This record gives sequence, structure tokens and C-alpha cells, in this order.
Amino acid sequence: MNISDTLNEAKKELSNDEQMLASAFKLEKLFKKHKIKIYSVLTIATIYVVGTAIVNNIAEQKLVTANSAYLTLETDAKNKEALSSLKSNNPALFDLYTYQEAIKNSDKEALKQLTTTSNSIIADLSNYHLSILEGKPAKSELYNEFALINNASLLIKDGKVQEAKDELNMIGEDSPVYNISKMIKHYTIKGQ
Repeated sequence: MNISDTLNEAKKELSNDEQMLASAFKLEKLFKKHKIKIYSVLTIATIYVVGTAIVNNIAEQKLVTANSAYLTLETDAKNKEALSSLKSNNPALFDLYTYQEAIKNSDKEALKQLTTTSNSIIADLSNYHLSILEGKPAKSELYNEFALINNASLLIKDGKVQEAKDELNMIGEDSPVYNISKMIKHYTIKGQ
């Protein structure tokens, strides 16, 4: 019995080894058949990972350079090199800085240029402030209520009180400037 158990045990081990060897041959055959596809997928994955890392590194370097240029401009507004660096590395931050400086200096020409920028927020704000500086009726998506108050003020100066009231009536009760519009309407009625 001992010998037959040993023989059965040996047969099982040989059968397992045979199955493993057959699986290895199948795997090798599959690898040889699809070797080009496997290498292509590995190559594409490697290129993607390396490319993403490079692009992220370049973007981060641009941000660091732009931030450094912005900080330099905060202390020295006339630094042409920092201004150029900011413009090339982060155009949105450049527009914001230019807008900030134009407002601080009441620079109509800079505001006029900013009204055509691709940054819609800066363009809207620049258009609003340019209208205020030029004493013209303003139009703004972001400062709509303030633009209405400005327009009403201009209409009152021109003696068009009813049109000014119509303009002020467009300001809703939930607006933060509603009380201001209410006071203007009140004082215009008293002034008549």
C-alpha cells in the first residue's frame, strides 16, 4: 500500500507539473502571437505617463514664473521684464493686474483695451468702469444694479426724472442697492 500511495502521489504531482508546463506553453504561445500588441500598449502607456508628467511640470513652472512676476510688479509696477513675463506665462493674471492698475490710475486707454479681452469678467468690469469714468450710461452683467444707479444719476442730471425713476424701478427689493435706489427716488420726488 505504501508503494501504491507513493505512485499515486507521484502521478498527481506529475499531472500538476504537466498542467503547469502546458499553461506556460500556452502563455508563451499567446505572448508570441500578441507580442507586438503588448509592447505597443506598454509603450503607449509609458509615453502617456511621461508626457503627462512633462506637461504638468511645464504648467507648474509657468505658474511659478507668473506668480514671481506678479509679486515683483506689486513692489515695482514699472518693471517691464516682469510685465512681459506675466503676460506670456499667465494671460489671465496679466489681465487682472492690468485692470487693477487701470482702476488705480483711472487709465481710460488701458480700460478701453481690456474691454476686448477674452476674459469675460475683466472685459465686463472694464467696460463698466470705463463708462463711469467717461460719464456715459453703463451696462454690466456683474454690476447691473450699480450701472442702473449710475444711469439714473446721469438721467437726473439731464433733467429726465421719469426715465431715471424707470431705471431705478428695475432694481429688485432683494438687491443690496435697493435702499440707495429708494432714497434716490425719494429725493427726486422732493426735488420736483
